[in-house]
Amino acid sequence: MNFELLKQTLRLQAFGWLRIPLIAFVTPSVVELSDQRIEVKIPLTRRSRNHLKSMYFGALAVGADCAVGLLAMRLIEERKDPKISLVFKDFQANFLKRPEGDVHFICEMGPQIRALVEQAATTGERCNLPLHAIATVPSISGSEPVATFVLTLSLKAKKS
Repeated sequence: MNFELLKQTLRLQAFGWLRIPLIAFVTPSVVELSDQRIEVKIPLTRRSRNHLKSMYFGALAVGADCAVGLLAMRLIEERKDPKISLVFKDFQANFLKRPEGDVHFICEMGPQIRALVEQAATTGERCNLPLHAIATVPSISGSEPVATFVLTLSLKAKKS
């Protein structure tokens, strides 16, 4: 893992411990991060496993949240003024196969998120956008999705 990915992983885990402990509990790591794409991994461990020895759907939800949320946070932070608040308005998931290994969550919607950030910053209005993420288990099924997610990102510029 290169230094930048390690830094982003530590940052994500610190955010988890300080703000949302459930994120830190499942120990996500950042595998890839650019302005266009993110890949976050959650290992299949005793903490993230269900009674069938596959990843618990709650851990899958955390992974999708981390992938989309971290990419959005990165693009929001690049635009320092005005400050923009981020929440998810809704969440949809389709579970396709049992994830019986470490799960990788991928979102490739950086350009769309950047446009939403600009729209929220310039209009001052709440702006929403459904964002797609997929979950794969590369060690078992390569790039074939085990789950797909749609999270509606909702942004609004904070008043100074």
